[in-house]
Amino acid sequence: MKSEYEVTIKMNAEMLKKFLFVSGKEGRSPNNQFLFMLRNNIAYYEKTKGKIKPADLANIDISSYEEENS
Repeated sequence: MKSEYEVTIKMNAEMLKKFLFVSGKEGRSPNNQFLFMLRNNIAYYEKTKGKIKPADLANIDISSYEEENS
């Protein structure tokens, strides 16, 4: 299994500019800023809704995120 995956997201120009602005002000690359926000979102979810159990993740198919030439 790969240790890192690529995910494409779509956003409008204003959101992209604001995202890049925040990334710069926070001293993070856009990738690191996105991971920071994602970790915080997952932590908030687990704090408010309960921990996500490994069994809950076991049946999630991530094969579409695998590179065809891996």
